[in-house]
Amino acid sequence: MPSTVLVGAQWGDEGKGKITDLIAGDYDYVVRFQGGNNAGHTVIHGDKELALHLMPSGVMYEHAVPVIGNGVVVDPGVLVKEMAMLEAEGIPCGNLKISCDAHVIMPYHKDLDGADEKWLGSQQIGTTKRGIGPCYQDKMGRKGIRIQDLLDEKIFRLKLEHVLAQKNPILERIYGLHTYTVDEICEEYLPFSRILKPYMAETAQLLNDALRSGKNILFEGAQGTLLDIDHGTYPYVTSSSCCAGGAATGTGVGPTRIDRVLGIQKAYVTRVGGGPFPTELVFEEDGGSGQDAIDGETLCRVGHEFGVTTGRKRRCGWFDAVIGRYAGEVNGLTDVALTKLDVLSAFDTIKVCVAYECEGKRYDYFPMQQSVLFHARPIYEELPGWKDVDITGCRTYEELPANTRAYVEYIEEATGVPTSIISVGPDRDQTLFRRR
Repeated sequence: MPSTVLVGAQWGDEGKGKITDLIAGDYDYVVRFQGGNNAGHTVIHGDKELALHLMPSGVMYEHAVPVIGNGVVVDPGVLVKEMAMLEAEGIPCGNLKISCDAHVIMPYHKDLDGADEKWLGSQQIGTTKRGIGPCYQDKMGRKGIRIQDLLDEKIFRLKLEHVLAQKNPILERIYGLHTYTVDEICEEYLPFSRILKPYMAETAQLLNDALRSGKNILFEGAQGTLLDIDHGTYPYVTSSSCCAGGAATGTGVGPTRIDRVLGIQKAYVTRVGGGPFPTELVFEEDGGSGQDAIDGETLCRVGHEFGVTTGRKRRCGWFDAVIGRYAGEVNGLTDVALTKLDVLSAFDTIKVCVAYECEGKRYDYFPMQQSVLFHARPIYEELPGWKDVDITGCRTYEELPANTRAYVEYIEEATGVPTSIISVGPDRDQTLFRRR
């Protein structure tokens, strides 16, 4: 089994948790390489759904080593609670490794995240207010605090003094918020260091040693391609590198050691938060009307489209082959897992966006100019559906209805990326493998 990067090929929430959980058993190491607890992966344990926000999905397999890479930003309180939740469910976390170079989300990061969103008003990005963006800002500004700093109280205090001299005036004078003392933060965070110390490791060396010894690695991405800080719909993006290239910088493993890039995409598209969304079917409550609003509500209801982390209702739309092609290019996708195909059983006909139109010009490629993307109108092709045919019991590709197979093959041709895995329901066994 080759070492693989798994990435979202849309705006996140594509079902990466299920696919990671499904294939993680084939790997020796499962590594989160970016993001923080703004991400949420749902995995199935027995008859329970478990929401993982920081823990790599490989924790579900006893033989796999779950690793939190240097590209992740860690809220230690959230991680400790998540570990306790897993242990209570009988899932051991003893194999966990945390990069000493991962940056730590501090209390002031969360305060600033919420305050910045409030200040933006109608221009809000739609962050989770978990402090992820401000933590990455401090990382790039070279004033961040890393996991390794928690191990040395003297260094931790010195860094806090320096940072709080800048943060406290911003919190107090600009936003009118609570300020922090060094002692206050030490009292909260130093106990976390004692809990997490046994799991801290030089993970770049660990992973490269593993590859040299013939082990294989699954690099688990969070969010999605269109939320990438460089290649997404900026500024309505997350603060990290969600694309496949982020796996190298977020773990210290060189790109030549990666053999496969598996993209995850829904059979339709969803988005949380603000920003452009060309195929959006606007809900009636948000100003939509007619059949589009009805179809959007159907996708949301049947697909249970509510955020794992926030609980927010996701914006929904038809499949967008333009972003499918774009994701294939910027990630170098070798193949795709298509999820939630069963949701489309609710429709007589199904639309696929094949291009955009803006001011009389057709765009077959993804336009990076923000003004074009905001005003782009989808150009659709319409395909016959398979309404009311239950495909959740299908276990081979050949068992799918002819119209369902035609839809899958149409998407493959429209995006230029082959589909290797098809999910027809939430359970592990509701999955078809065309190639593995």
